[in-house]
Amino acid sequence: MSAGTGNRAPGAAEPATAAGPGRGGGRIALPRGRAQWVDFVFRFQSLFGLIAVLIAAVVFSPRRGGEVLFLTEVNLTNIVRSVSEIGIIAIGLTFVILVAGIDLSVGAVLGLAATAVAVLLMDNDWALVPAITLVLAIGLAFGALQGLISTRLGIQSFIVTLAGLQVARGLARIWSGGQGVPLAYGDGPGVAPDAFSVLNQRILGDHVPVPALIFIGVAIVAIFVLRKTTFARHVYAIGGNERAARLSGVPVARVKVAVFAIAGLLAALAGIIHAGQLNQGSPNDGIGYELDAIAAVVIGGTSLMGGSGTVVGTLAGALLLGILNNILALNNIDANVQLLIKGLVIVAAAALLALRRADD
Repeated sequence: MSAGTGNRAPGAAEPATAAGPGRGGGRIALPRGRAQWVDFVFRFQSLFGLIAVLIAAVVFSPRRGGEVLFLTEVNLTNIVRSVSEIGIIAIGLTFVILVAGIDLSVGAVLGLAATAVAVLLMDNDWALVPAITLVLAIGLAFGALQGLISTRLGIQSFIVTLAGLQVARGLARIWSGGQGVPLAYGDGPGVAPDAFSVLNQRILGDHVPVPALIFIGVAIVAIFVLRKTTFARHVYAIGGNERAARLSGVPVARVKVAVFAIAGLLAALAGIIHAGQLNQGSPNDGIGYELDAIAAVVIGGTSLMGGSGTVVGTLAGALLLGILNNILALNNIDANVQLLIKGLVIVAAAALLALRRADD
């Protein structure tokens, strides 16, 4: 059933409407052709928004010697690199939000992962693969534990992950002694392996940042999972109607634990990338990242009520925020004004989602 058809049977001759049954009891009828266009805009709001921001970025970009600075190769690849961490976190949050959950701990888990990998490599002289494997396992376990607490004890995920945010920050500070851990590279004790520095490099002819490739790879896997697997059908079913999903035999608790585990795993991966890009791990890394990631998911068209959304939309939302940040910075817009503009964009995206729910 396509978006905008509600619960109407296929082929039913009801008039197309712009809003479902309102709280006041009315429906606003639209001509079928107009309703189809409205539905089309709602379904692809993130892509339309991304195109609009791209056009605005080109129009308002500073120019140097006749060259549009926004369109330079270095600037465009820097945008993708800058959104890679938020984008990876947002992909994990997409799974959580699709089951009508929320995870406020992902920014703190990023900080915990960045701190952990730096300490393991610099202070504990771990080899690269075991260190990365342990850090990813910590993120996976942290997310799974939060999902387990939320589902088994019946506590709202908002509360559980808000507590998880504090726990992750505390663990990071205890692990590092409350200090940032700078990374130095070389052979022997007290330095990180040179291979880890690849996270701060470009490949393919020095054109493509490594974090951008990891981001794209994670996105491809997530898109496949949400389009082709039974697990995805369970995720959407739970978000659409948890009670009906449970009665249909969907393992609701297990799926919820799994989506929180995915969010924790990807937050830890983003933390590893963060440490590699900044050449340090700090307990304070990732502050506010959860808000940007949630914003990317919402702008991408995923409903906070669950059951509706795509990874492609989340990618578009993350890129939209990255481009917006970039063009505002290129024009030296005051940081406070930047926050105001981003806030308005998020509100506009949320308003469109509300209108779409009314249309359904």
